[in-house]
Amino acid sequence: MDRRESLKALVIGSLSTGVILSACETKPGEKAKVGAGVLKEYGRTPDEVLRDESLLKETFFTAAEMKTITVLADIIIPKDETSGSASDAKVPEFIEFIVKDQERNKLPMRGGLRWLDMHSLKLHNKIFTDLSKEQQLAIVDQIAYPGKAAPELSHGVNFFSLMRNLTATGFFTSEMGLKDLGYQGNKPNVWDGVPEDVLKQYNLAYDEKMLAIAIKPDDRGKVMTWED
Repeated sequence: MDRRESLKALVIGSLSTGVILSACETKPGEKAKVGAGVLKEYGRTPDEVLRDESLLKETFFTAAEMKTITVLADIIIPKDETSGSASDAKVPEFIEFIVKDQERNKLPMRGGLRWLDMHSLKLHNKIFTDLSKEQQLAIVDQIAYPGKAAPELSHGVNFFSLMRNLTATGFFTSEMGLKDLGYQGNKPNVWDGVPEDVLKQYNLAYDEKMLAIAIKPDDRGKVMTWED
């Protein structure tokens, strides 16, 4: 199972995708509202909308920190044949917003980014974003697996776990991420009752008079919609 599939498996069981999908979609003829690319109006109260607008105007991470976040996010969820990378889905912008919204993440994220650069300088005399891709991946491999990481790298392990969680959340709650999951949304279907073989197995049968009243002949096989 590759990195994207592992993250996808974790996310599928924890997201209320029906609600998220309706939040991510822009309806035909409708302009994107508050925080285009990061947030859209999705049942927010007026006070919440004002708070979102206020947070979007603030800047927490420096340009150098955002560059590192972007590199890490794309290492965690790279572009593949199914969809774009984390940065294509505007995950770095999501992380910037969510860290401002949930202030408990500010110190761990900033401290973790600082730790990453110091560790890179110690190993290669360069900050993380100036390393080659091979060197970046080698450092990530040191801190991406808590059970295998050296004890002295615990700060890096904790930081990368937070970074991975934020990246997965941002990607798989984006429109691109939901399409990557293959989420189809609520679709109308038709139920023709319990299959005949199951009824026979339990020596049961539908009452023909009830069926005649409940199901019209031209209804069988018809896809029902909310308009019906």
